Parts: sequence; structure tokens; C-alpha cells
Amino acid sequence: MTMVHDRSPRTDDEVLAATDVPTLLRHGLTRETFRTALFGDGAIAAAVTLDRLGVLPRSVTYVAKIVRAGGLEYAAGLAEPLPSREASACLRDWLETAAQAGGAPGDEARAARWLETVAEIVSMRRAGRGATAGPEQS
Repeated sequence: MTMVHDRSPRTDDEVLAATDVPTLLRHGLTRETFRTALFGDGAIAAAVTLDRLGVLPRSVTYVAKIVRAGGLEYAAGLAEPLPSREASACLRDWLETAAQAGGAPGDEARAARWLETVAEIVSMRRAGRGATAGPEQS
């Protein structure tokens, strides 16, 4: 049997986009030992994913406010937490995972902080590309 190896280099974005964000949320919200991974690679992976879907940082910040005000379950139950269908489905999956995993006091606040971190990273990515303000997509 001959093995064919793909030697094409993968970008950091491609590697991060393949990160299992729900698993990091499940463990990072509930266990301190995984928190650095959640707020590091997990937040960057989520930002890469949402940025690729055209989500604006303020949309993610708004969802973080909803989590703070109504809780993870409420935010996960929103029909479209973000303006685009694909981005909403992605974020809803993360919110549902966080709602199922979180239960301790502080988990919802931690999830909201994580979303704010994701929004900040999306903002930095856009600024780094020199993204100009245009019509809002999300």
C-alpha cells in the first residue's frame, strides 16, 4: 500500500479553524486547568471561524451581553443569535455546549467574557487586514 502525504503547508488560520471549540468550552468553563486553552486557542479558533463567516465584533459583543442578561440557555435558544444563518448555527452550537457544561456560579459570566475575548480578536484581525467599515453583514 502506498501512502500519499499532503505536503502543502497549512496556515495558522486553517489549523485554528479545525480546533474543537465545543470541547474546549465544555472543559474550559468547568475546569481551571483547561481555562488557558479556552481563552487562548479556543478564543482564537472561534474568532477565525466567525471572522471567516463575516461576523462583525459588535455582533459577538452583543451576544455576550445577552448571555450576561439572560443566561446561556436563553442565548442558545435564540433563533438567530447572529444575523447570518451559518454564523448563527455555529455560535448556537457553542452556546448550547456552554449551557450544558456550565452550572456553577460564574460559568455564565466566564462564557460572556470568553465571547468578549472572541469579539476582541475578531476586531484585531479586521484591523490587521485594514478592514474598512462597510455595510454590516453580521
